[in-house]
Amino acid sequence: MMHHSGTALPRLARALALLSVSACVLAGCGPEARSGDNRPDEPPASDRAAAKPRIALHASDGQKNVSVRSGGRVVVEHGTITEASLVTVEGRPVPGTLARGERAWSPDAALEHGTTYRLTAVATDGRGATATRRITFTTLAEADRFTGTYTPEHKSTVGVGMPVSFTFDRAITDRKAVESGIEVSSSSGQEVVGHWFGARRLDFRPQHYWKAGSEVTVRIRLDGVRGGEGVYGEQDRTVRFTVGRSQVSTVDAATHRMTVVRDGRTERTIPITAGAPASPTWNGRMVISEKLSTTRMNGATVGFAGEYDIPDVPHAMRLSTSGTFIHGNYWGDDSVFGRSNISHGCVGLNDVQGGGDPSQDAAWFFDNSLLGDVVVVRNSQDGTITPDNGLNGWNMPWHDWKAGSAR
Repeated sequence: MMHHSGTALPRLARALALLSVSACVLAGCGPEARSGDNRPDEPPASDRAAAKPRIALHASDGQKNVSVRSGGRVVVEHGTITEASLVTVEGRPVPGTLARGERAWSPDAALEHGTTYRLTAVATDGRGATATRRITFTTLAEADRFTGTYTPEHKSTVGVGMPVSFTFDRAITDRKAVESGIEVSSSSGQEVVGHWFGARRLDFRPQHYWKAGSEVTVRIRLDGVRGGEGVYGEQDRTVRFTVGRSQVSTVDAATHRMTVVRDGRTERTIPITAGAPASPTWNGRMVISEKLSTTRMNGATVGFAGEYDIPDVPHAMRLSTSGTFIHGNYWGDDSVFGRSNISHGCVGLNDVQGGGDPSQDAAWFFDNSLLGDVVVVRNSQDGTITPDNGLNGWNMPWHDWKAGSAR
């Protein structure tokens, strides 16, 4: 009998325990229901503390070298702006506008360089809680800013060889900060890496040419970025460009021919004349960086003073900073094209004076070329062009290119 009672009691205890738990759940007891927690008309204490209005400014009190673009901006979280006042130390007010449901305020125009301002901002949460910030700051002086000019242009269509190239007007010593302030990405998913050519030039490119038809985005976020001792950037914009069809033209200086290949198909083979033995054309991969329907070429500018001065060279496209062009040639005899090299280092294509005949080889090539197209020169009696002579970083091995990044 004792044996049977010892078995029944644990079973009864388990049953009572289950009934107790079920009743507790039905009654809403447990830790979730203690002492008024989760009352709908009152947030938890932590949320109430976080809900106080908070004012964020783009400068700190006493700060110097503040951006003229963003220095006067005010942003409020958990509240709205009831007062925003920006004045110079002389008391001249700066007009501004509320936005984002009265949660943001900004000056209507960029601030003046090298000027001291006083900023006051007051915000409320509408339930009695307020916040106030008052600061004095000085904007960046014009003499202390740096600017980068860049290629290619926004909304342009370029060839597959076009790098993104920045030239800065001041020497950059904080290269990592500046390079990190520029992001270049492609819809192709290609890895894009920057490379510094000295202290003033920064180029970006993928390992291989851009994929035809891809879209490239350049995000320039240099506003407030320190480029060196007392030198700061101001640029903040996004540039987008399109990569067109793939066109790579190969000049063979030994056979005096240029083969134009577009999207993998040979479009045309053109007779050319390259640099003479005393002034051969550079070898290597060169990118068209400028197109000029007519230009003057004077030998004095490239070390050939007195040897030539042609005021109306037609269909000229620049391949190097040092003066290498591919251009129309109307002064050479027709017999030289495809047979001999007579130039001072340029690649010449048959043309007429004035360039008005569209049937000429130079006119056709000019009309069918984009900035960023690649012209490869082979079998010339000269060395390979240096990567920084023009937009010609493709002549540098990828490992060396990546080694020149500051990131």
